[in-house]
Amino acid sequence: MPRSPRHAIPLTVALLVVSLPLPAAASPGLAQSAAPRATAAAPSTSTFAATSHREEAGRSTVDTTAGEVRTTLRDRATGAAVRGCVSLVPVDRDLLTVVYQGEAQDGRHGGCTGVDGGDVLASNVPPGRYHLLAEPYDNTQYGMQWVGRHGGTGQRERGVTIRVRPGKTVTAPTVRFDPPGTVTGRVTRAADGTPVYFGYVLPLPVVPHPKYSDYGVITDDDGRYTLTGLGPYRWPLYYTGPGLASQWSGGVADRRKADTVRVRSGTSVTSNQTLVAGTVVSGTIAVDEMPNYSQVIAFHARTGDVTGVVDVGADYTLRLLPGQRVLLRCDCAHAPSRWFPNAADVAGAQPVRIRRTPVTADFDLTGPATVPTP
Repeated sequence: MPRSPRHAIPLTVALLVVSLPLPAAASPGLAQSAAPRATAAAPSTSTFAATSHREEAGRSTVDTTAGEVRTTLRDRATGAAVRGCVSLVPVDRDLLTVVYQGEAQDGRHGGCTGVDGGDVLASNVPPGRYHLLAEPYDNTQYGMQWVGRHGGTGQRERGVTIRVRPGKTVTAPTVRFDPPGTVTGRVTRAADGTPVYFGYVLPLPVVPHPKYSDYGVITDDDGRYTLTGLGPYRWPLYYTGPGLASQWSGGVADRRKADTVRVRSGTSVTSNQTLVAGTVVSGTIAVDEMPNYSQVIAFHARTGDVTGVVDVGADYTLRLLPGQRVLLRCDCAHAPSRWFPNAADVAGAQPVRIRRTPVTADFDLTGPATVPTP
């Protein structure tokens, strides 16, 4: 499966955003990406809702008719139209876990401007609440952002919340792009200070494909990286390294508690990080037939963010940062994914607490999945 060019988040912002209504139970490796992302925490959130003469509360049936989101992309200083894309990233934790091999965790719905820039229409958007991520085509001139009420932010929860209602069109705030800044630094191992080679530094997590691995900035032989194309705001950054626990800047598993990196237009800021080995989470996988590419993915139990990914065979070994609870999903069969211990969807997943002692979590995909009773 060819990887979409949109996965090169920090380096290439000329990305196509498409709507791919693939169900959460899709077979691993079949899902294509939709648009780009980034994140962090904060207090006040503005909500822009499409008007509707019907209240959702108390309705006996759920209207699943899709809605639309309109916005305009402009240069903050001049007001000129800008070319780029927007992505609708679900607020709901469970919807965030609809991410598969070769995808960035940026949702499945969005839209792009025409050749003249300016107006964007995201159509066929399922009802729900979304944050809006905007990326320009030219990331040397403008930086990506989470869209706020009056400008951009690097923290997801400081952006507006877009409420899409069935059959309605939401007019979201205008996207006002600022010139980009750069983050440079060095990633090392906490145990001995040696450089971390081939680690990712990203504004949001990805589920890597074992063959197609261009998802953004990768650390070099000396552990150094340069991340460009970020708007001049405070960003939490996601760090990974082979055989090490993934973390957000500041050494935490929860992005809402991350130390944000202050990016400034036209300049470079330094952010060095150390990565720990973390706690081993391992187990066996019983399955009738294993696909060519299989993975176990850990999601943060509260935020839904990807917090660890490992390729698997008859068993797996995943390293995770202690002090978190995770939901484990095994994309290990040609059948739909399975959530630990044996659930058909994320609603039935059992959280696993990660402490400093090893954890065992086995998967048995030879029988039917457990479906929770109503």
